[in-house]
Amino acid sequence: MQRSRGLLVIVTGPSAVGKGAICRALLERTPGVRFSVSMTTRPPRPGERHGVEYYFVTREEFEREIQRGGLLEWAEVYGNYYGTPRRPVEEALERGEDIILDIDLVGANTVKAKYPDAVSVFVIPPSMAELHARIRKRGSESEEAVQRRLQEAPRWVEQGLTYQYVVVNDDLDKAVAQLQAILIAEKCRTSRQGGQLIRRLLERGSIEDDEPSDHR
Repeated sequence: MQRSRGLLVIVTGPSAVGKGAICRALLERTPGVRFSVSMTTRPPRPGERHGVEYYFVTREEFEREIQRGGLLEWAEVYGNYYGTPRRPVEEALERGEDIILDIDLVGANTVKAKYPDAVSVFVIPPSMAELHARIRKRGSESEEAVQRRLQEAPRWVEQGLTYQYVVVNDDLDKAVAQLQAILIAEKCRTSRQGGQLIRRLLERGSIEDDEPSDHR
């Protein structure tokens, strides 16, 4: 059967909500899904690796990518640049691979506007108190930065009202299962692969590319 274009899945949420952990677990458990590695000018956090969690670059390198049009989206958040390299994403989608964008809210809103067919998923915590605890638990930022994130958290959470899906990150396994279910549901939509299957069945008598089967 001819492979359809892959899904572009935006996964975002307020700072420290744990969307990265959900995306990493999804990749480990779901064949055919790829993670889009973002580029940033912020310093690596403990355990982060260049080319795995992020491409860590200088401001000069990042600005060169902006000038050459090499980024799908980019934004400056809390004094650091974040962006998504364009070419790897578009090539993977054409190959029929599903691409997960784990990006901040500013970048997510940009991609939503440029790619109306993208699937948008907003991750929320079980409570604001839990979100505050996760922000402080990071331990990688100054107290000033922590306070800024705490103050802005309600405004970021409110943006989730404009997204197609909401995933609650209370239990990692449940959150991953919810995201997997979203991918399955989207592939079955008639505007995506579902419609292609219906047309093939009507035209050829089978959803497969080979000769129709005698089985009923």
